[in-house]
Amino acid sequence: MRYFATVSGSASEANVEEKVLASNPIMESIGNAKTTRNDNSSRFGKYIEIGFDKRYRIIGANMRTYLLEKSRVVFQAEEERNYHIFYQLCASATLPEFKTLRLGGANYFHYTKQGGSPVIDGIDDAKEMLNTRRACTLLGIVDSYQMGIFQILAAILHLGNVAFTSRDADSCTIPPKHEPLSIFCDLMGVEYEQMAHWLTHRKLATATETYIKPISKLQAVNARDALAKHIYANLFNWIVDHVNKALHSTMKQHSFIGVLDIYGFETFEINSFEQFCINYANEKLQQQFNMHVFKLEQEEYMREQIPWTLIDFYDNQPCINLIEAKLGVLDLLDEECKMPKGSDNSWAQKLYNTHLNKTALFEKPRLSNKAFIIQHFADKVEYQCEGFLEKNKDTVYEEQIKVLKSSKKLKILSELFQDVKVISPTSATPSGRTPLSRAPVKPTQSKTAQASKEHKKSVGHQFRNSLQLLMETLNATTPHYVRCIKPNDFKFPFMFDEKRTVQQLRACGVLETIRISAAGFPSRWTYQEFFSRYRVLMKQKDVLGDRKQTCKNVLEKLILDKDKYQFGKTKIFFRAGQVAFLEKIRSDKLRAACVRIQKTIRGWLMRKKYLRMRKAAITIQRYVRGYQARCLVTFLRRTRAATIIQKFQRMYTIRKRYRCKRAATVVLQSYLRGYIARKQYRKMLREHKATVIQKRVRGWLARLHYRRALEAIVYLQCCYRRMMAKRELKKLKIEARSVEHYKKLNFGMENKIMQLQRKIDEQSKDSKSLLEKLTHLEATYSSEKEKLRSDVERLKMSEEEAKNATNRVLSLQDEISKLQKELHQTQSEKKLIQEKSEIYKQETDVLVLELKEQNMLLKKEKDDLNHRIQNQAKEMTDAMEKRLLEETQQLELDLNDERLRYQNLLNEFSRLEERYDDLKDEMKLMVTISKPGHKRTDSTHSSNESEYTYSSEITEAEEFPMRMEEPSEKKAPLDMSLFLKLQKRVSELEQEKQSMQDELDRKEEQVLRAKAKEEERPQMRGAELEYESLKRQELESENKKLKNELNELRKALTEKSPPGVTAPGAPAYKVLLEQMTSVSEELEVRKEEVLILRSQLMSQKEAIPIKNTMTDSTILLEDVQKMKDKGEIAQAYIGLKETNRLLESQLQTQKRSHDNELEALRGEIQSLKEENNRQQQLLAQNLQLPPEARIEASLQHEITRLTNENLDLMEQLEKQDKTVRKLKKQLKVFAKKIDELEVGQMENISPGQIIDEPIHPVNIPRKEKDFQGMLEYKKEDEPKLVKNLILDLKPRGVAVNLIPGLPAYILFMCVRHADYLNDDQKVRSLLTSTINGIKKILKKRGDDFEAVSFWLSNTCRFLHCLKQYSGEEGFMKHNTPRQNEHCLTNFDLAEYRQVLSDLAIQIYQQLVRVLENILQPMIVSGMLEHETIQGVSGVKPTGLRKRTSSIADEGTYTLDSIIRQLNTFHSIMCQHGMDPELVKQVVKQMFYIIGAVTLNNLLLRKDMCSWSKGMQIRYNVSQLEEWLRDKNLMTSGAKETLEPLIQAAQLLQVKKKTDEDAEAICSMCNALTTAQILKVLNLYTPVNEFEERVTVSFIRTIQMRMRDRKDSPQLLTDAKHIFPVTFPFNPSSLALETIQIPASLGLAFLTRV
Repeated sequence: MRYFATVSGSASEANVEEKVLASNPIMESIGNAKTTRNDNSSRFGKYIEIGFDKRYRIIGANMRTYLLEKSRVVFQAEEERNYHIFYQLCASATLPEFKTLRLGGANYFHYTKQGGSPVIDGIDDAKEMLNTRRACTLLGIVDSYQMGIFQILAAILHLGNVAFTSRDADSCTIPPKHEPLSIFCDLMGVEYEQMAHWLTHRKLATATETYIKPISKLQAVNARDALAKHIYANLFNWIVDHVNKALHSTMKQHSFIGVLDIYGFETFEINSFEQFCINYANEKLQQQFNMHVFKLEQEEYMREQIPWTLIDFYDNQPCINLIEAKLGVLDLLDEECKMPKGSDNSWAQKLYNTHLNKTALFEKPRLSNKAFIIQHFADKVEYQCEGFLEKNKDTVYEEQIKVLKSSKKLKILSELFQDVKVISPTSATPSGRTPLSRAPVKPTQSKTAQASKEHKKSVGHQFRNSLQLLMETLNATTPHYVRCIKPNDFKFPFMFDEKRTVQQLRACGVLETIRISAAGFPSRWTYQEFFSRYRVLMKQKDVLGDRKQTCKNVLEKLILDKDKYQFGKTKIFFRAGQVAFLEKIRSDKLRAACVRIQKTIRGWLMRKKYLRMRKAAITIQRYVRGYQARCLVTFLRRTRAATIIQKFQRMYTIRKRYRCKRAATVVLQSYLRGYIARKQYRKMLREHKATVIQKRVRGWLARLHYRRALEAIVYLQCCYRRMMAKRELKKLKIEARSVEHYKKLNFGMENKIMQLQRKIDEQSKDSKSLLEKLTHLEATYSSEKEKLRSDVERLKMSEEEAKNATNRVLSLQDEISKLQKELHQTQSEKKLIQEKSEIYKQETDVLVLELKEQNMLLKKEKDDLNHRIQNQAKEMTDAMEKRLLEETQQLELDLNDERLRYQNLLNEFSRLEERYDDLKDEMKLMVTISKPGHKRTDSTHSSNESEYTYSSEITEAEEFPMRMEEPSEKKAPLDMSLFLKLQKRVSELEQEKQSMQDELDRKEEQVLRAKAKEEERPQMRGAELEYESLKRQELESENKKLKNELNELRKALTEKSPPGVTAPGAPAYKVLLEQMTSVSEELEVRKEEVLILRSQLMSQKEAIPIKNTMTDSTILLEDVQKMKDKGEIAQAYIGLKETNRLLESQLQTQKRSHDNELEALRGEIQSLKEENNRQQQLLAQNLQLPPEARIEASLQHEITRLTNENLDLMEQLEKQDKTVRKLKKQLKVFAKKIDELEVGQMENISPGQIIDEPIHPVNIPRKEKDFQGMLEYKKEDEPKLVKNLILDLKPRGVAVNLIPGLPAYILFMCVRHADYLNDDQKVRSLLTSTINGIKKILKKRGDDFEAVSFWLSNTCRFLHCLKQYSGEEGFMKHNTPRQNEHCLTNFDLAEYRQVLSDLAIQIYQQLVRVLENILQPMIVSGMLEHETIQGVSGVKPTGLRKRTSSIADEGTYTLDSIIRQLNTFHSIMCQHGMDPELVKQVVKQMFYIIGAVTLNNLLLRKDMCSWSKGMQIRYNVSQLEEWLRDKNLMTSGAKETLEPLIQAAQLLQVKKKTDEDAEAICSMCNALTTAQILKVLNLYTPVNEFEERVTVSFIRTIQMRMRDRKDSPQLLTDAKHIFPVTFPFNPSSLALETIQIPASLGLAFLTRV
């Protein structure tokens, strides 16, 4: 390490050397011990890997250990010691920080005194302890962790002193309050009772029960020792991990040098499991040495074609096979460990039965049945079988470990026993990542199994795996060997045992190496290397163009003996010593050249030194003279400064004295003036307070006098009024005896009301006859109006008479009050005289109370100010928090908008890409089929398409280009002349469109100006103006809708029809005329509706005068005569008054409502008349035009003609669409059933085939191949892979029978293999083919929800796999160790991840379109038309036209149909393994479509706006919410998308009369726009008799309250809106190596790797 640090030339890297060197004291203290042959023997294997950067500077190191000898912790042979750290602790027990460990000498502890030699000569354990602690500090192990380590080590020592007492043969106990155990529990922080219990007991678990069984003393001692070994082994691994962390570097590693310090061949008197593993490791290393030195050396001679005779050498492969092969020693040992009653004796018998007399390297001792002999490469070794099974299993009772894990005292203890992944030293080095490039050599991986499985492996199995990894590391590098030879076995200095040394040299193969080197050529150079090295020995004429010939010529001159070297094909081989001879010649020549260079440079350096000295002398003189001049100047400056300081000091003292006198004078003046001012202020204050007191007293006296007079007057008034009321009551009782007649009259009125209701129904049925009697009804209405006026005037006269009577009563009351007032005045004067004396006594008390009140007011003001300040501070904080919350919400909205914009652009790009493909296909057809006899499309086809486009809804306008593109693929190419004519026609129609747009803008400006003028009129027409504005908004929205449809008509005419279509006799012209006639019929229907409403209004007003007939005087008199009881008269009078008031209020409300409705109807009739006149004018103008211009004029005026709703045509189209979709759905259901029957037949056939196949029984269990989770395929099989896995794959079979996402896993495993091969072309080709294949299958089956969902889930899973195994730390958090090993090593596929993300977005949008197409025909029928709650709808509203898609139609969808369809969607997505977050987004989009379509149809249909329909919608929405709860999707945000629909249903159900109702509606309907709220209120239609229409004034109130709301003026909700989709990262826990490829996929050409 010192050499590396010096050669690297970096001083800053010396710290790495110090850290690596500091690891030696730590590792020696915890891993080295004294043995009989070595005082500092390493009892574990160590492999250190030193990393270098590109400049070959040390940047870090890493360490890996092998087979720590844990048995030494609990047992030491004679003359041996335990690990050094225990003796260092005992030697440092007197230190203050170690007092809590309660340590003693090494002879006190059982674990340190067994060897009988606790001291090593010349070693101070206390001093070594200081070195160990210093090294720990240098490596970053803080003092708290160091003390934790020492506590654990001390606890191990105390645990060894725990003694057990036998209770009987099968149980034992620990003495109560046993001191060693109590110290152990105190140090480890565990409970004494639990540890004592589990040291003497163990838990046995069966299939059904768990038993706690006591153990014998011998078992308890073994369990104690096993626990001590386990704790020490975990502590050892923890320290090694922390040393590696300290030596780890974050810099990129370029290369490394590994140093392996491992135990040598061992043979003792008693050899156990540790010696067996050590010798097994030496066998493997010796084999590697033989391969590198002997075999490779001779193979190189043969390769270079040098004359050579092969030398035989010892091959130890049979010995290795005996140990590690199938049914070898280790295999039989592991098998015996798995046996329930396995023992060392039975294992020995298995070894004898398997290998004795079958393998020459295995022998049995003569005098023992518990040992075996193996002939190693060095010597024969006899191993004792006792203890092999226990050491191989390395079992520790789990209950003891759980007790230790429960400790909360030591933080380090919880880290020791947690499952931690073992990090390989080679894999821990960082490596750079560049796209599609990687270093050619892959780093060796460490242990690959998970922590849970690693714990179950035996020690021998773990050692064999780690040794295999070590061999892989050595084979991947260039090894060099250093053989350590012991001079003697007695550890004596300066003693050399020749026989022992020769034995070691022979065993290590050194003598064999020397023999080969003597016979061969140990040194070799390539021709280029030889030429570069020894170019200095050549002259210019010796250098030729051929390097090989040049080297031959030079060697013949330098080395005369030709046997000393040989020329190979690419190298020159030298005998021993020849390279040294050439180096001597080279160094002599270089030395002569260096002497000449030194002579010249030394002369130049001396001359340079003289010139530098002369220049330095001149500089010194200059600086000395300058220093003397500066000293003189400093003296002069100081003299002048002293004079100035004296002057200012004297001036400061005089000024200070003056200021002190002046300040004293000013203070005296201020105190005197203040005293005079305060005296004058007190005087003024007294005068002011006296004035205030006088004012308050005089005011109180005046108020007291007034209050008493007022009370007296009120009392007199009350008495008089009571007397007059009694008289009036008697009169009224006599008059009010007509209650029985009132009851009979009411009975008659109910019959009359029923008759009138029946008349209204008859009049509504005979609407045409009522239209002819309109003028007569107006006359009758005016006569009835006059009657009502006369009745009102009669009531006013009676009211005036009552007022005159009350005035007379008031005059009498005034006279009485005057008399009472005089009486009270005399009484008050008497009382005033008596109260004057009491007033003066209370004045002082009042003054005191007022002062107290003022004080309280001041305090209250102070508290109010404090409270106001606190409130302001709180409001400011609340405002800041609210502003912050709003800003965050705004940022989130901006993010969603950007995401939506990006996904819309992606959707547009995909549509354009498809259009581009279609155009390419058309171009190919035009090139290939260019004959004159081609077919042309019939013009009726385009006219039908234009008609369909014209009658479609506005929400389908965006899909018009897509519908137009579908039939164009099947058409033959058009003529060029026809194409030019169509282009010209398109340009003309564009100009017409622009002119119509300008005219529309002018119309809108005129409407705005007219609206501004109307606002200046009186407010009495405010309600009518608001109602007309609402109507105008509706007409404008319909106008825009019709304008869009007209544009679509133009496109249809220009794109699909030839120029002849626009002629007057063409089908398109006929279609337009039919539409115009339908519009005129719609206008006539509207007029009939107006007349029906007016007739109902008149019939309701005819009932008013009939009600007034109940005031017949004759009947009243008869009833009064019948009533003789006073109580009955009083009750009758009260009831009559209440009925009169009720009738009067009803009369007034009906009158107001009738007036308002009359005004509204008149305005509507006037507007309809104007519309009719305007239509007639337009028709007249069109008739005057020539025939060629009629079509163009009709198109220009079509916007104004189509302002009414064309519901009939739309409903017919909807019904046809519903039937078509229904039939398509039935066909799909039948097709699915057929597929299921075919799949069932295949499933019935497959078991028989499986039975017929031959099954080969396997008696011997075989170990499965360790797969790496990759699939290998050939380049030519790539189209077949895409075809079988993507294009021809049926989603249903994969979803039902196989794991979700299987195609994605298979594709990723193929990508992994291409990455493993470092083949960038293969990776690109596979990913590109996969993406194109998915696009093709989606284009082919884009309308199949199951296929689109299947590929969306697989695309997302493929994307998640690319992220999960990309090697980025952010995506590797949830991976298992095995999954981290499967990460991509050579390529960075971030760009392909973006492409796959865009593809997933396109698939998601296509899935949403498929959902919308399936749900669209169900929504209106299931959510609006179907009567889910039977009997709620009642009677259908009168005056409405019969609709073709009404509720009564049969075969419509229900809410259950929608829920079943949602269940189908959800189950399909779950079967395909779609991510839960993505399922939530799909459900949210589905619910948005349901809510938007339902709300739009509700806003467009008058028959749906009623109270009962609101209840139906609320019930349907609750069923959808229940479905969300059942599927655990309430957090998906789907419920929030239904909020506008819920509020619309609530709006239909709430009261709509008062201002409070308007306020409630404005606060409740926050998710609806103003236009939507007003539309619902306008369309609200009563169904039952308890409902009423919404008045125009109420609508105006709503509009006034909501005028400040800033929302969209659009009426309908955009049902085509798609929420931006996100794909949260969802890692998979599935291991790639466990995936099996079913034969049904047809992927037999793939091979698992």
